[in-house]
Amino acid sequence: MKLWVGLGNPGAKHALDRHNIGFMVVDAIADDHKFGPEQAKFSGLARTGMIGDEKVLILKPTTFMNKSGLSVQKAMAFYKIPLSDVTVFHDELDIAPGKVRVKMGGGLAGHNGLKSINQMCGGPDFQRIRLGIGHPGHKDRVSGYVLSGFAKDEINLRDDMCNGIGRYADKLASGATDLFQNRVAEYIAR
Repeated sequence: MKLWVGLGNPGAKHALDRHNIGFMVVDAIADDHKFGPEQAKFSGLARTGMIGDEKVLILKPTTFMNKSGLSVQKAMAFYKIPLSDVTVFHDELDIAPGKVRVKMGGGLAGHNGLKSINQMCGGPDFQRIRLGIGHPGHKDRVSGYVLSGFAKDEINLRDDMCNGIGRYADKLASGATDLFQNRVAEYIAR
């Protein structure tokens, strides 16, 4: 089983925040691939289903961003999932809105959700799907920016990113990460 984690903050207040793009994307994947209903478990909301030949557990931690690792660690321990089979979908300030990048391991770029997973789950060697939200221009504005909604002119881009990732998740599940990234980019640019 693979564990795909969408990062975000729980509650209606945060549902449409830029910081919650990870939640939005994994919901799109689960809906596109007709996963079972959401269940409260592992200090999060979980759905299980098949993508191609791969069984995938989708998890949205409800611990708030800075404690996401607690939820991920519980799911990993329960199903004995190695860190190498964990994929984390998260917002990325250093990538333009609507751009998607796949990365294995590496730095945490100051992202509190990634830091928590790194600390609780055995290091940084998990796959990341970096979801571009752009940067507000100055580091003093980052907190307010990520905790606010997408601008009107970004909503279609956000929706295309979610839909493209959902549509081509089978490429990601099979390990064809370059093909996944290319197909999603083509879908968004269409």
